[in-house]
Amino acid sequence: MSSCNVSEEGCENLLSVVSSQSCSLRELDLSTNSLKASAVKHLSVAVESPHAKLNILRLNICELSEENCKALSSVLSSQSSSLTELDLSIRNLQASGVKLLSAGLQSLNCKLNTLRLSGCNLSERSCEALCSVLSSQSSSLRELDLSNSDLQDSGVKLLSTGLKSSQSAVETLSLSGCLIREEGCTSLASALSSNPSHLRELDLSYNHPGDSGMKLLSAGLKDPGWRLDTLRVEPAGVRWLTPGLRKYSCQLTIDTNTVNTKLQLSDNNRKVKLVKEVQSYPDHPDRFDVHPQLLCRDGLTGRCYWEVECRGWVNISVSYRSIRRKGRSNDCGFGWNDQSWHLFCTRGNQVWHNSRQFSSSCVSNRVAVYVDCPAGTLSFYRVSSDTLIHLHTFNTTFTQTLYPGIGFDFNHHGSSVSLC
Repeated sequence: MSSCNVSEEGCENLLSVVSSQSCSLRELDLSTNSLKASAVKHLSVAVESPHAKLNILRLNICELSEENCKALSSVLSSQSSSLTELDLSIRNLQASGVKLLSAGLQSLNCKLNTLRLSGCNLSERSCEALCSVLSSQSSSLRELDLSNSDLQDSGVKLLSTGLKSSQSAVETLSLSGCLIREEGCTSLASALSSNPSHLRELDLSYNHPGDSGMKLLSAGLKDPGWRLDTLRVEPAGVRWLTPGLRKYSCQLTIDTNTVNTKLQLSDNNRKVKLVKEVQSYPDHPDRFDVHPQLLCRDGLTGRCYWEVECRGWVNISVSYRSIRRKGRSNDCGFGWNDQSWHLFCTRGNQVWHNSRQFSSSCVSNRVAVYVDCPAGTLSFYRVSSDTLIHLHTFNTTFTQTLYPGIGFDFNHHGSSVSLC
């Protein structure tokens, strides 16, 4: 029942069924619903019922206050609960909420073996709480997904302390896209050397392990003392950005049907420039007739990364193809509606969505975009000397295929974008 606008009354009716003795429901997906605190309380009571048989509960992209986390912690520690998998991905969980959940995970009654917190923007304090879970003798956790959070090396060090514990029984750990570098990989390798008996699968894709990090982890795969048999350090594709060597995970081709007469294409459609002269592009219904902007031809799938070099007043965007094309309204402009997201390269690398500004930094002419379509994450970066500097990450559910876009300011002729 994901994205079904389930009301509080509807939730109560549904959950009365879950707690019914005659109900055999094993999996419930209420993702992307605006469940209020009272609804989550009803849910908690239903799952705690001695008649409930629910094993899997998905609440990703649902509002989770501290009160909600307290109710869910009660479920985890309930003797009657049969919950084995909980998905709370893509939420901005406060450290206090993670601490409450961690208390439930350490309960002797807790049967949860899979916890997904992907894209939850976890802090160092959150990692401390999860460290206590990993090292808890009573924890039944076997799979932990913390991907697409900016844990960085400091957060991974805390998690590694928990993994070192002889009590840690986690077999699958996902840390994809967590801005981990060589120092963090060293901590993980040390933890696995100290307690090599359990972890079998480690996902470090879309990080920056460096040569030394790669060597340490690769050597561990050959170590007969390690149980690790699956290590992911590359993205789900053959092209990626690595220090000193630029490789790309998607190829961008301009859709000439969206180019209006203010834009000039060159270099095999790899460079776009705003010009005064009228261009000889025939009329087309897909064209943005007023806003000087365009879309790429192919939609994005899986995980994609690209970089562009900007000159002048330019925005780099990601948009649904259903965005309006005709007129001057905000419904047509990248970043000014719920159909698109953009990074304004010139004005301090401002990130915008639905007419709201989310981040800004110093100006950089080279910027990057990373999209994980299945996970619902979209990140913008500025690039400085082969280093990615994170600007902002959006966590959502993409309801349509995404397309890269490029936009310009009306009054700044000569502005240009080159696809790297």
